[in-house]
Amino acid sequence: MSSRVRVVVAKPGLDGHDRGAKIVARALRDAGMEVVYTGLHQTPEQIVETAIQEDADAVGLSVLSGAHMTLFKRVIELLESRGAADIVVFGGGIIPEEDIPELKRIGVAKIFTPGATTQTIVEWVRENVAQPVS
Repeated sequence: MSSRVRVVVAKPGLDGHDRGAKIVARALRDAGMEVVYTGLHQTPEQIVETAIQEDADAVGLSVLSGAHMTLFKRVIELLESRGAADIVVFGGGIIPEEDIPELKRIGVAKIFTPGATTQTIVEWVRENVAQPVS
């Protein structure tokens, strides 16, 4: 059994810009984590199914389209309905500061806004996502 943190990095919705998600996925992988990048245009249902199938410890969502309130909420609802509320959800993208408190209230553990470094993201994941028991 692996003792590495497993992270699903996903691009929900119709947003077609994935450079940031790919950079974060690579940084997490380079830091020794197992990373599954789902690709563009994923539905919340597809993301949650991947997270469960991959036995993920965390899901990182990247949203630049402005649909973050709806998409993050739906992913969290689906994780809860599937008995997977222990999967940590974090995200980033073009997210207004005034939306962050509500996202945290619904269960998003952390939001990284533009300018966050990959080092900051890697360190946060290391500190806030439980290491699986081997």
